[in-house]
Amino acid sequence: MKWFALSTIILLLHVGVAAQHTKHVVELTDKKGTTHTIANPSTYLSAKAIERRTKQKIAIDSTDLPVSAAYLDSIRSVPNVTVMNVSKWLNQVLIQTNDVNALNRINSFPFVRSMKEIAPAARPSGQGPILQKFDDEFETVSDHSSAGVSATHARNYGNTYNQIHLHDGEYLHDLGFTGRGITIAMLDGGFNSYKTNPAFDSVRMDNRILGEWDFVASNESVNEDHLHGANCLSIIAANRPGILVGSAPHASFWLLRSEDTDSEYPIEEQNWAAAAEFADSVGADMISSSLGYIDFDDPAFDHPYAQRDGNTCIVTRAADLAAKKGMIVMNSAGNNGNLTSHLKFLGCPADGDSVYSVGGCDVNGNIASLSSWGPNGRGLLKPNGVSVAQGTVLANTSGNPVSGSGTSYACPNMAGLVACLWQASPEFSNFEIISPVKRSAHRYTNPDNRFGYAI
Repeated sequence: MKWFALSTIILLLHVGVAAQHTKHVVELTDKKGTTHTIANPSTYLSAKAIERRTKQKIAIDSTDLPVSAAYLDSIRSVPNVTVMNVSKWLNQVLIQTNDVNALNRINSFPFVRSMKEIAPAARPSGQGPILQKFDDEFETVSDHSSAGVSATHARNYGNTYNQIHLHDGEYLHDLGFTGRGITIAMLDGGFNSYKTNPAFDSVRMDNRILGEWDFVASNESVNEDHLHGANCLSIIAANRPGILVGSAPHASFWLLRSEDTDSEYPIEEQNWAAAAEFADSVGADMISSSLGYIDFDDPAFDHPYAQRDGNTCIVTRAADLAAKKGMIVMNSAGNNGNLTSHLKFLGCPADGDSVYSVGGCDVNGNIASLSSWGPNGRGLLKPNGVSVAQGTVLANTSGNPVSGSGTSYACPNMAGLVACLWQASPEFSNFEIISPVKRSAHRYTNPDNRFGYAI
């Protein structure tokens, strides 16, 4: 994802032609043959995930059932095919193969609805990593000195006071609501050096990093990957009194890598879906995602404006389903606000109707020019609100405060404070928490497509 400039159109695979793209999504017709049942969800959902559904009166349904093991076995039995991951919500399988005969065979299975290209085995010859994915995030990286600390507050925020104070977040913190008991799944491109970064000493020592998984490399380590996720995590979880304190310093976290920062293809949307389903299954309460998809390394996959309609893209459909499972899903709006083309409008999954998309402003409440625009004429207000995306304070790999810009950073700042609010009012559902957040915003009665409901 071009950190908010991503898109995903998945073209039908023309089997019989030597495949340029070797990774494909296989959509299945049904879940016949599954050994799991709706009546016994404990075989595929954690007790915490079931508790969330019970408390919010959310019924277990067919989308919760795992993909049919019989169908997966049939696909795996085809020579030269590797199953990379699955999405039970969307009932589809990600495979890798460059064998046209294998593709033809899978496409002939009666339980296969469709097959679509999603990524090549490697970047086209001569093409390097699209490093501009994160360029907008690092407009400014320097020591941040405008600490606004008041002795009247329970926490000594140091350099992060202004971004907390924009939302009166210190009010929740002073009452003891700091995110404790709320589990946030962070979906990103890596969490480089989080295991040694002093900013995370508190969350590590308290064992509030509940686990990690890399859906790109299929391994249980995200510490050596890109630092973007660690930057976002520090905005929520850092706890260095007098230096920087995050917006929910006592929340718990799952660290999930779904983004391949070296290329841009719709496979990352499928990874996001798999990561969101994992977050649901282990009982996460919230998703904070600073990712977005509009355009890709291969323009054939691009998401034009009409497709960013809240219902089409893989990642958007997965994000809306995550919300329907009782999680609060928050996603950055994007950093293309300065563009004049269709790219200036927010990407996926920020377009989702059940996703709280976070645009950007500065600490004085002025819109950040980089913040992507919401949709026009679709009857769907976006973004849903704004937080600090201009000069946001975060921790570098040494745990010291630096500042950066991008709605990537607005999202975790806001998500942390929403976690604190949910801790204060645990009896409410995800939508019952988000509704007053919107109503509290200072432009609630007069929203627009830059601020949304605003602050």
